[in-house]
Amino acid sequence: MTPLSPLIARGHQLAEVLRRHPGSVAVFGFVSGLASFFLIERHRGSVRVIALLLLASWVWLVLERLLRTRLKRRFGIALPQVLLNYAMQLIHQESLFFTLPFFIVSTAWNTTQAAFTALLVIAALIAITDPLYYHRLAPRRWLYLAYHSLTLFAVLLVALPLIVHLPTARSYSIALVSAALLSFPSLAATVPRQLPRRGLAVAALLTLLATCGWFARSAVPPATLWLGRGAISLELDQASREPGPAVRRLSVAQLRDKGVYAFTAINAPLGLSEQVFHHWIHNGTIVDSIDLEILGGREAGYRAWTHKTHFPDTPAGRWEVRVVTAGGQLIGTLRFRVTDEAAPTKR
Repeated sequence: MTPLSPLIARGHQLAEVLRRHPGSVAVFGFVSGLASFFLIERHRGSVRVIALLLLASWVWLVLERLLRTRLKRRFGIALPQVLLNYAMQLIHQESLFFTLPFFIVSTAWNTTQAAFTALLVIAALIAITDPLYYHRLAPRRWLYLAYHSLTLFAVLLVALPLIVHLPTARSYSIALVSAALLSFPSLAATVPRQLPRRGLAVAALLTLLATCGWFARSAVPPATLWLGRGAISLELDQASREPGPAVRRLSVAQLRDKGVYAFTAINAPLGLSEQVFHHWIHNGTIVDSIDLEILGGREAGYRAWTHKTHFPDTPAGRWEVRVVTAGGQLIGTLRFRVTDEAAPTKR
């Protein structure tokens, strides 16, 4: 008997319990996901601990086959497959329910970001629905690995800014490369073995996937950055860092008088330093781009603003101020209209 034998025996007992009560894993994942949401709102330091544990579990998941083979060769121990299957499902559940609150709160729902967050919601529902997870997803190896890659991509987008305070653009690059490399087996399975230069074809598909992911980054919410408050105003108290009354419509004369302020309060993790931009857009065309440096950790969000005083010769029309990251991910949008009316209408 090896020192690990009692632990393995308990693993078999746990596997038997899980086999009799399969819904327990789903319930645990859902409840712990909700718990992590409250920790996000109230104890930001605890979120880092959760993120570290999730990343550690992902390392184990990636090395699971290697570790299982080593245990069997060296100690003659065969881990129960059902226990490993439930462990994988639990990691997927924990990962998806942990990241979902971040993506839901940071999604601009009237943009293509809604499609990405909806995809994560569907993935989370699959993770807690055993017939879908075990009978539809798991048997299809290429689809299972694609699902695995998507989940890891979401986890890294959240964990890297929280743990090592990487800017959003750099976190996106690392998450994209990691997910692309993990999807290599899935891509290899789609290329016929008899195809000449099969390796080059797989490499080309991998490069294409990464390139598409990079150019589609505007459709992915910035996860750990979201617009807590925003306002377009003719006034701003710099001492209190608060805008005056918000406006949705203003006249050309008022626009040219003292200009207009775009005020934003952006929530970000503690310790994160992030460069963001205010893109001033007139009738669909960017006319100005002003960069801002924000610091995370403030419960009310980092308050910053831009003050625009120079405008086109004919400034009437639709205006937007898009708040975006250095990598081009949309954080939020402020809208107003300039008309020839004598006075603005306050919201």
